[in-house]
Amino acid sequence: MNTLSWKHQLLVGFTLFSMFFGAGNLIFPPQLGAAAGSHTWYAMAGLSLSAILLPILGVIAVVRYGSLDALASQVHPTFSRVFTILIYLSIGPCLAIPRTASTSFEMAIPPFLPSGTPTTWIQLGYSLVFFLLAFLIALNPERLTSYLGRILCPILLVLICVVFFGSLIHPLASYADPQPPYDLAPVIQGFLTGYQTMDAIAALNFGAVIVLNLQALGVHDTKSILSAVIKAGLVACLLFLLSYSMLAHIGAVSGSAFLEVSNGATILTRLIQQIFGYFGSILLALIFMIACFNTCVGLISCCSTYFHKLLPALSYRVWAFLFAFLSMAISNAGLTQIMSFSVPVLNILYPPAIVLILLSFLPRSLSSHRGIYVGSISFTCLFSILYTVQDLLSLAQFTPEHPMNHFTLLFHRFLNTIPLSNLGLGWVLPALIGALVGLAISLILSDLHPRG
Repeated sequence: MNTLSWKHQLLVGFTLFSMFFGAGNLIFPPQLGAAAGSHTWYAMAGLSLSAILLPILGVIAVVRYGSLDALASQVHPTFSRVFTILIYLSIGPCLAIPRTASTSFEMAIPPFLPSGTPTTWIQLGYSLVFFLLAFLIALNPERLTSYLGRILCPILLVLICVVFFGSLIHPLASYADPQPPYDLAPVIQGFLTGYQTMDAIAALNFGAVIVLNLQALGVHDTKSILSAVIKAGLVACLLFLLSYSMLAHIGAVSGSAFLEVSNGATILTRLIQQIFGYFGSILLALIFMIACFNTCVGLISCCSTYFHKLLPALSYRVWAFLFAFLSMAISNAGLTQIMSFSVPVLNILYPPAIVLILLSFLPRSLSSHRGIYVGSISFTCLFSILYTVQDLLSLAQFTPEHPMNHFTLLFHRFLNTIPLSNLGLGWVLPALIGALVGLAISLILSDLHPRG
C-alpha cells in the first residue's frame, strides 16, 4: 500500500502537530494577543509565517532531500556534519528536551503545593516519571501515530477548546490598544514572536521520524511518502492555525485585565483560574503536561534516530536512554546554565536553518548552482555570529576608558546600519547578497569550465 486512507492521513497530521506543539507554542500566542490587542490578527499573520508555514516547509524540505545531512550537504559535507550535530544537540538534550520537563513541572505541580514547600525532591521524582514514560514511548518511534496522533493530540485540542469557549462565555475584558512594538509593526513583530518558538529548527529534526511512521503504515514509495508528508503538513497547518488563533484571542480578551503581566503562561494561569477556579488549575496542568510530553517524545525519537545512524555501534534504545537520562539530569540541575549557553547557539543556528529551508525550494535551474547555497549560508552564518556577539557584548559592562568600549561602540554602529537590524533580522540582506555573489561565481566558473 502506497497511499493512506483519510483516517491514517489525519493521524499522521495530528502526530506532526503534536511533535511541534510544546510549552512555547502555548505561551507565545496569548502573550502576542495580550500585547497586540486590536492588532492581534495582523500580528497573527506574521506569526503564521514563522511558526506555522516555515516549520512545515522544513519537514517537507528534509523529506524531499532524504535527510537533513543531504540537505545541508548542498553547502558542503563538513558544514552538513557540524550543522546537523549542532541542530540535534541544541534542540534536543542541551535545551528543548530538558525544558519540556521543567516547564511542565512549574505549571503543573507547584500550584497544588502549600506555599513555601521545598520542591527539589518533588521535581526530581516528577522528572524521573516524566522521562521514563517518554523513553518507553520513544522506544517505538514508528508507532508515534498511535500514541500522539490517536490519543494525546485530540485530548490536548479538546482542552484548549474548553479554555477558549470559557473565555468566550466569560470574557474578562476586551481587545485593548496595542502596546509597543505591536502598535507600529504588528506583522513583523508577530513574525519575530514565532521566530522564538524555534520550530523551524525542530522541523529539520522531525522529518525522519514522520517517514518512519509512514513506512510503518505501509507507505514506502518515495513520491508517495512526499505526498503523504505534504498532506500531513496541511493538516498540521490547520491545527496550528486553529490553536494559535484560540490562544491569541484568549490573550487579547484578557490582556487588558492583566496589564502588568507580560508572560503568556501567567496570562493563561490567571485567566483560567478566574474562569474555572480550582478546576482551572487542573485543566492548565493537563494542557502543559500533555503538550510538553508530546514534544519530549518527538525530540527523543528524532535525536536517537539520527545519532544511531551516525554511530550505529550504539543501538537506538541506548541513544534514547542516554538522551532521556541526560535531559532528566539537566532539567533538575543546571538548566539555567545550559540555557545561557544554548540560547546564543540557537540564535546562530536559526537564521541559516530558515535560509536552508527556503533554498531547498528553489527551481532546479537555480538549485543546480551550488554557489547560491555556499554564498547565502556563509553570509548568513557570519552575520548571525556577529549579531550574537553584539548581544553578548551588550551584557558586558565596560568602563568608558576601557579599550573594548570604543571597539564595542564601533561594532554596534556597523551592525545597526544594516537594514532590518533593529527588527532582529539583520541577517536577511547579507543572505540575499551571499546568494547573488554565489550565483555570480557559479556562472563565471561554469563559463570557464563548461560541462561536456
